Amino acid sequence: MLKIIKESEPIKVEQLVMVLYGAPGLGKSTLGFSADSPILLDFDKGAYRASNRKDSVPVSSWGDVASITAEDLKDYNSVVVDTAGRALDFLTTDIIKENPKMGYSGSLTLQGYGALKGLFVSWLKSLKVIGKDVILIAHSSEDKKGDDLIERLDVQGGSKGEIYKSADAMGRLYIDKGQRVLSFSPTDTAFGKNPGNIEPIKIPDISTNPDILSVIIHDIKTKLNTLTEEQQKRQSEIADWIAKIDESDTLGHFNKLVSGSESINKNISQIVKGAIHKAATDKGFIFNKGKYEVKA
Repeated sequence: MLKIIKESEPIKVEQLVMVLYGAPGLGKSTLGFSADSPILLDFDKGAYRASNRKDSVPVSSWGDVASITAEDLKDYNSVVVDTAGRALDFLTTDIIKENPKMGYSGSLTLQGYGALKGLFVSWLKSLKVIGKDVILIAHSSEDKKGDDLIERLDVQGGSKGEIYKSADAMGRLYIDKGQRVLSFSPTDTAFGKNPGNIEPIKIPDISTNPDILSVIIHDIKTKLNTLTEEQQKRQSEIADWIAKIDESDTLGHFNKLVSGSESINKNISQIVKGAIHKAATDKGFIFNKGKYEVKA
């Protein structure tokens, strides 16, 4: 039987897949280590450069991480993949090794790319299922479009689109007037995904703010979960109004409802006023100059 989640029912957001991307040297790994109880999967062999280095796993092949278990990650709340591009390179090598027909001259065939997408997305889901936030770190590449520089993820082929689709939030790290800034909003020249409507964040000194990414992820989850609470509140208010409307049967009742509806939340105003109008006209009343009256 089809499981339908009603608009009024909350969808609790407990884990996120976040993408952080930007030019080399901006401190993406350092920022990743400021997530909640992180472990970093070091595909790029660059964990030693982070100023706040925590636990990490040096990755030499996809087999090192292919079968991560809940027991492996029991002491951690976040998995940082550094970088997503190199992770996909390792997975590509593994796919061709297992099935040479999936590759040609070291690159994947069309069928091979299909396998790459499916395996990577499945792997990400497995990390979320065991209750971990996933932070995918990626370098950015620049393309020219007229006079504009377009920033994109430096990730091979069609996998770029799969990473974008898998991400719940995507932030670009850049320098503005000497200050590192993290922005989740997409622009004409850069990718972004901003489900919590987070304003651009000036990244402080990690030494004095060692949990900054943990705070950011918590804020995004809180905003997403607040949206579901707001939806519940809206549905409850609408239900209260519908009950009042159903009980109304006189001009006085309907005109009192009209007066009261002028001050309600604009998010439900149109629904409520529409319900009042339908009920009043069904009773044979007409709306004239801001109030209901008996038909002439």
